[in-house]
Amino acid sequence: MSETRNEQLAVLESMVRIRRVEERLAELFTQGNIPGFIHVSIGQEAVAAGVCSGLGPGDSVLTTHRGHGHAVAKGIELRRFMAEIYGRQNGFCKGRGGSMHVADRNVGVVGANGIVGGGLPIALGTALASQYRGEKTVTVCFFGDGASNEGTFHEALNIAALWSLPVVFCCENNSWAQFTPQSSYMKVTSVAQRAAGYGMPGTCVDGSDVTQVRAAAREAVERARSGGGPTLLECKVLRWQGHYVGDAQKYRAPDDVKEARTHDPIRSYAEVLGAAKVLEPGDLEKIEQCVKAEIDDAVAFAAASPMADPADLLTDVYA
Repeated sequence: MSETRNEQLAVLESMVRIRRVEERLAELFTQGNIPGFIHVSIGQEAVAAGVCSGLGPGDSVLTTHRGHGHAVAKGIELRRFMAEIYGRQNGFCKGRGGSMHVADRNVGVVGANGIVGGGLPIALGTALASQYRGEKTVTVCFFGDGASNEGTFHEALNIAALWSLPVVFCCENNSWAQFTPQSSYMKVTSVAQRAAGYGMPGTCVDGSDVTQVRAAAREAVERARSGGGPTLLECKVLRWQGHYVGDAQKYRAPDDVKEARTHDPIRSYAEVLGAAKVLEPGDLEKIEQCVKAEIDDAVAFAAASPMADPADLLTDVYA
């Protein structure tokens, strides 16, 4: 499928935006400006940007505690996104959700989830709603390799296959379930192998290569949209940082971290576009400047927004 120059540059810009947003969040958290915890996906930007580039406004995504990139790639408005993480009233969830529960249904971000594997059964709901209404919309559920050992994973894939639901299960396999290496909790080397047990396609790609991610995601999304049912898409990535901002990673060999940082999806894609004469001199600098201005504006908006009011604690809470 041929792509325009603007489409290719938009994917590069999406990855840059995700990286710079998360770098700023880590900085702000370290400075004490953000409550709670921050989990970043730096180094994994190709998955969010690649998958979401093939989705439309009516498509839904569900994500995890490490979900900033998916929300940003899906088009969430940065001002209110940042205000939510700051715990301010102007945030999408009125400051109650914070980093791990960002949501904006207007752009299809159904929500992040602090429970490992918690988004999987919810994805069945949005996909079933699409199917019941006769809509051609698709749900993408992002989760990590650790979540593939949860009961919700197996239950969700089984039902999705049985009912031919329009859902793509996207596993970002960074080989770590918090502080535990994959070899300690999984006999198989690839999560995608588990798809066979549920009668659905399973695909494994290099999650640092946005071109591979986009091609595999496009095929899975088109299958779901046309009524062909679900796909398990595994994107193997390398975790640059610890489980959370401030994690010293004493459980991890230093050489492993160094190796991970040699796989930079932004640099790799920029080199590909440069070699193809798609990325011209000065283009990347312009993207960086534009993204920085957006983030500066969002941070200023969040910092100036009113704090969440304790008097509203029970508002929007239903028995």
